[in-house]
Amino acid sequence: MNVKQRTIKAPVSVSGTGLHTGQSVTMTFNPAPENHGYKFRRIDIPGAPIIDADVDNVSDTSRGTSISQNGATVNTVEHVLAALVGLEVDNLLIDLDGPETPIMDGSSIQFVDVITEIGLVEQDADREYYHIPYNIHYSEPERKVEMVAMPLDDYRFTCMVDYNSQVLGSQHASISTIGEFKKEIASCRTFCFLHELEMLLKHDLIKGGDLNNAIVVVDKDVDQEELNHLAKLFNRKDISVAPQGILNNIELRHQNEPARHKLLDMIGDLALVGVPLKGHIMAARPGHAANVAFAKKIKALIKKEKSRKQVKTYDLNAKPLFDTVDIMGMLPHRQPFLMIDKILELTKSHVVGCKNVTINEEFFKGHFPGAPIFPGVLQIEGMVQTGGILVLNTVPDPQNYLTLFLKIENARFKSKVVPGDTIIYICDLIAPIRRGIATMKGIGMVGDRVVVEAELMAQIVKVKESEA
Repeated sequence: MNVKQRTIKAPVSVSGTGLHTGQSVTMTFNPAPENHGYKFRRIDIPGAPIIDADVDNVSDTSRGTSISQNGATVNTVEHVLAALVGLEVDNLLIDLDGPETPIMDGSSIQFVDVITEIGLVEQDADREYYHIPYNIHYSEPERKVEMVAMPLDDYRFTCMVDYNSQVLGSQHASISTIGEFKKEIASCRTFCFLHELEMLLKHDLIKGGDLNNAIVVVDKDVDQEELNHLAKLFNRKDISVAPQGILNNIELRHQNEPARHKLLDMIGDLALVGVPLKGHIMAARPGHAANVAFAKKIKALIKKEKSRKQVKTYDLNAKPLFDTVDIMGMLPHRQPFLMIDKILELTKSHVVGCKNVTINEEFFKGHFPGAPIFPGVLQIEGMVQTGGILVLNTVPDPQNYLTLFLKIENARFKSKVVPGDTIIYICDLIAPIRRGIATMKGIGMVGDRVVVEAELMAQIVKVKESEA
């Protein structure tokens, strides 16, 4: 039985402070369409740039995992992403009005709670897992980091930490299935050593730090004067060292809470692979830099395997969803400027159309008549018209609307198209349609070759509005 993709039933927000920036921030989880994945949107920046939760966008791992794209950055994404993986949410658009996710209590539990309360909804598309095919190793000998992903028809984690600390010692944590995340891992908070805390405070690097959102491990002799100084910094009446060798600001939720939090971080960082995984992940002494490097290794393998797979083929002789007459009922274009012949697939977030390229096209009379090549700008036009069908399908009486394209970005032409070729255009929404504006990713294929790709932004307007 295939597992369906899931998103949340309605938007829900949490507010807090960024650990490192100290800025107050509100984070809103929004439902997202199928195959959308996890994306962050910086609504405090003009144009509201979107940052894909992708390992290729990681820009820093020094004090948490930061991702950057389209001129914007989001810091400390790992706790949020761990919550989404742990709840098996597939598609979400996360709005932020600041540069960093809120630290909350230093764990994932408050993100888990608000998403659980709002509820999840199944979508039509199947969830596509990447099954670890064989043992994948990663190591950093100088840091004694060892990681391996092994085949398993589940998502299992085993983590060991050893910081050469008499307080922590060697700790292990594990879950046998991702379904255990909420109960066993989500509430486990971040931790740091006292000497690290002092360094961070000295350099003003944890402006949002609070003794309520971290376990502080006392790894050195400390006198009362230093404890009094820390109490003053954090606006506490007094601070002492608890018998477990940690500051008495909080009580441990689990004896091995630090190891469990490292496991939480690992789940969040590996979410940046971009697809849900099936396998057993084992790690010794993991950290954000190693997690990200390991995620990149897994993603590279996925990309390599995808390139080998046969591209989906379409039966061009089967009855289409829309033929040319149907298309002309939705689009205002007519020959010689109607650039699609059929619509083969159509959902709320996905459309597939096709164009048969023949030597009888009018433009071949003047465009390289001795060596006819389908012009790249007209390939984009065919993609645009295919995307227009997707957008117009969301409104009643589409013949009363026009689709006006606002932006075309990252257009690439990868292979020439000649008479006799049939281009298959595939367009997918990369963000929900808001205020009549849609953002899509489109590709054009001839056989198993990608010949053109681009990102498109379009707006639906009524005909009378467009004439005004």
